[in-house]
Amino acid sequence: MRDVDTIIGSQDLILVTGASGFIGSRVVKTLCDYGFKNVRCLVRPSSNMTEFVRVCRANGNKIEIIEGNLLSHEDCRRISEGVSVIYHLAAARGEKSYPDAYLNSVVTTRNLLDATLGKTGFKRFVNVSSFSVYSNDKLRRGGLLDETCEIEAQPELRGDAYTYAKVRQDEMVIQLCEKGKIPFVIVRPGVVYGPGNKGIHGRVGIGTFGIFLHLGGSNKIPLTYVDNCAEAIVLAGIRAGVNGEMFNVVDDDLPTSRRFLKLFKKNVRDFRSLYVPYRLFYMFCYLWEWYSRWSERQLPPVYNRKMCSVAWKGNRYSNEKIKKLLGWTPKTGFDEALIHYFEYQKAVGYK
Repeated sequence: MRDVDTIIGSQDLILVTGASGFIGSRVVKTLCDYGFKNVRCLVRPSSNMTEFVRVCRANGNKIEIIEGNLLSHEDCRRISEGVSVIYHLAAARGEKSYPDAYLNSVVTTRNLLDATLGKTGFKRFVNVSSFSVYSNDKLRRGGLLDETCEIEAQPELRGDAYTYAKVRQDEMVIQLCEKGKIPFVIVRPGVVYGPGNKGIHGRVGIGTFGIFLHLGGSNKIPLTYVDNCAEAIVLAGIRAGVNGEMFNVVDDDLPTSRRFLKLFKKNVRDFRSLYVPYRLFYMFCYLWEWYSRWSERQLPPVYNRKMCSVAWKGNRYSNEKIKKLLGWTPKTGFDEALIHYFEYQKAVGYK
């Protein structure tokens, strides 16, 4: 922390929502590594963080585990009491219903923001969003996707409740924070991977049809190793002079989808895969959309051209802004990250 111009001190209280999650647990550990001694962790009632808390408390850190429901205004006021910075990672992952995803991402975030209004000593709200909010409709294949790119204007057409909720969440955070003069930063990680996250990401391909369809081809995957991502999120909450900024998080030396799949097969488990060119799958998505309309949505449009474009059209990615303004660099390189990732996949028995 001595090398970082921070907006808070080591004893200031920090709240991390979603603290028991894949990224959230690393954020807590990184805060402790940076020397912050007072961290409040909002976890799910079923979370078991005994060993994790023991490790974090080893250096005299005060790690407070707290349960609460972000749909409750009273709980939001209680968990945010005395807090200087909030890292908001809790989100509705895995929700199939658009109303449920909206409720557990947008409404919960609004409740948490409402609880910070008028609080003296509150320094920053960090909303952890996603790369999925971007649209690349106006980008050519190979075009640069960065923080200046357009946000998806019609997220409901992507067939993904999570994306819809994340777009609406970002919109709401910007509006409420600007109206209520709440200092904020939005962080949008790319594809986060590492121990704790099982399987191959959809940007490489899908196994829905009984065989793994390799759809990424020569496209770069916007990967970020979980420890690198956690440090970027931490810096977004403590670095001075970045209120109102949006940061994308991707590592250096991004691999192509083809290279990633080859390495996975070599180091974890070999399996059959079929490469499908982008244009062919794009046409498949068009036909799926057509049939969905013709059948009056008896077949939901889960495969559609917007989804296909974002996942497999092929873009370049930049981390220049986050490096320049936050001083972040990915400390764990791709080769080392893959070792940890592959060891975990073998341990959990990827199928």
